[in-house]
Amino acid sequence: MGVDYDSWPASLGYLMPAEWETHSATWLSWPHNAKTWPGALPAAETAMASIVEALSESETVRINVIDEFHERHVAGLLRGRASPDAIIFHRFPTNDAWCRDYGAIFLTRDHRDASLMALSFEYNAWGEKYPPFDLDRAIPRAMAKALSVPRFAPGMVLEGGAIDVNGAGALLTTERCLLNPNRNPTLDRTAIEGRLKNAFGVEQLIWLDGGIEGDDTDGHIDQFARFVSVNRVVVAMESDATDPNHLPLNENRRRLREVALADGRSLEVTDLPMPDAIYHQGRRLPASYANFYVANEIVILPAFGGRHDDLAREILGDCFAGREMVAIDCRELLIGLGGVHCLTQQVPLFG
Repeated sequence: MGVDYDSWPASLGYLMPAEWETHSATWLSWPHNAKTWPGALPAAETAMASIVEALSESETVRINVIDEFHERHVAGLLRGRASPDAIIFHRFPTNDAWCRDYGAIFLTRDHRDASLMALSFEYNAWGEKYPPFDLDRAIPRAMAKALSVPRFAPGMVLEGGAIDVNGAGALLTTERCLLNPNRNPTLDRTAIEGRLKNAFGVEQLIWLDGGIEGDDTDGHIDQFARFVSVNRVVVAMESDATDPNHLPLNENRRRLREVALADGRSLEVTDLPMPDAIYHQGRRLPASYANFYVANEIVILPAFGGRHDDLAREILGDCFAGREMVAIDCRELLIGLGGVHCLTQQVPLFG
């Protein structure tokens, strides 16, 4: 039986803006799960405090905390680093910190009434890899209620890191993640495409293959390919032919170079180097410069203390001329198998 899309966000004039468009806030959940960062939770909190400090200079930062005690703890870590006027705490308990993946995804329809809508996808912790996740599943509803905006549930499993949009009708995603039977086993590719187009207000889906070594998300797009303008993407590339990332990343670049956008323009593809491999307790971690976050006046760039940090900064600085590049050392965050973009979710300007 087909889906009636007449009442879906796209039919109502909503779409997901590009990340570089103006935010009213950035939303995140404070790290607290010691199992996610074994032996490294304080270091992860320090990195998060640096992220909040940088963001608070140009936009409001909304932070999910467990309870009043946790709020006082986080406020203490931010004291002297971020103005209290720029911080809004929400006592929304979570299982983990990856707000990009389980949080609401926001749409706008500026051409009508500058209103906001929250998309509330199903969440199963990347194919039920990390139970429990009951608290995280409740976060989109809580976020929408906090902003007093309507919420729409597309009825499928999707994490925010699995998609990237240009704000002009195109969406990047991966087959390895979205077509994985651990997400939506009853939906085929056509059904998933229909839901994505009508939920996000896009016309064109650009399918890539998969992700990078160490990634436990089954291939999130925000680890290796990102829009940096309407018709330009950066794609992570590994120059070492002996590295397991070399062939799959080359295949993704090949696909991107063949893309023609809906307006007929070719997609401009810019290479972004991969950092040298980073390991923790014998496991390769998913280090990538593509996991950056674009805020109102800055771009938060993951740094790894390696030989390619400066080159990545130069490339992204060219992509986002006019924004300051702020490098955050993400080596401790990586122990939790995520980074800057995984922790953040933009709230577009509205109202």
